[in-house]
Amino acid sequence: MRIFDPHVHMTSRTTADYRAMYEAGVRALVEPAFWMGQPRTGVSSFRDYFDGLVGWERFRASRFGIAHHCAIALNPKEANDPRLTGVLDLLPRYLAKDGVVAVGEVGFDSRTSEEEKVFRHQLELAREFELPVLVHTPHRDKVEGTRHTLRLVEESGIPPERVLVDHLNETTVAMVHASGCAMGFSIYPDTKMDPERMVRILSEWGTDRILVDSAADWGHSDPLTTLHTGRAMLAAGFSEEDVDRVLWRNPVDFYARSGRLFPEGGATAGSTFEGNSIRRGERSEGDDR
Repeated sequence: MRIFDPHVHMTSRTTADYRAMYEAGVRALVEPAFWMGQPRTGVSSFRDYFDGLVGWERFRASRFGIAHHCAIALNPKEANDPRLTGVLDLLPRYLAKDGVVAVGEVGFDSRTSEEEKVFRHQLELAREFELPVLVHTPHRDKVEGTRHTLRLVEESGIPPERVLVDHLNETTVAMVHASGCAMGFSIYPDTKMDPERMVRILSEWGTDRILVDSAADWGHSDPLTTLHTGRAMLAAGFSEEDVDRVLWRNPVDFYARSGRLFPEGGATAGSTFEGNSIRRGERSEGDDR
């Protein structure tokens, strides 16, 4: 089983997680910029964080045979802090970099006017840089928040196939399906979706345009929930091809719209990552010893 995790916050994970993910079949991932667990107090904190995403974290993943890509944005939660408005001026510098395959995560947390202003601005940046968009839907009042999100996406003029609306559940999948956007589902141990619920959604809606991610942030989460979902699909009667579509081909198809997937030549969209990236991962284990 080959896995491309389209939304996972590896900054919050250990090298043991990288090793376990590789052993589970993860060969590529996208790490979106997000909240760090406590408020950041200045623009320089974001500059350091973005540098880590495009530099150190990419290198760290490569040592375990995993191609690391990222999405860059001012996240919705911190969009409300007036001390951080200058982050928007930083974004063009980073959106032009190799390995940045989307603008994200953007969207709503509490659906304030400031969040909407920042969301609209970053949708315009996505148009300017011709990048896909990864959208965070709010955990509170998710239905109306998702409707609001889809209205702004439509107004932006960005083609829906270039927008991934994430953190969906049974109450929001229909409206996002109808919009033409890609549909993202975060699988968590206790909250959001679990593998069995995900299988029921796939049974009803099919496998087209559906992406499954672990998110795996600072809270109680598991970077192997993509694997657990694939196993649940097989147990429910889905074919190996169905699993490959959801866990590999759909994320590849979506992020390939950036034109920046697998830029170092160690992997291609159709490969299983046999080659340089895996050999780097093998050497890293020797380095650890």
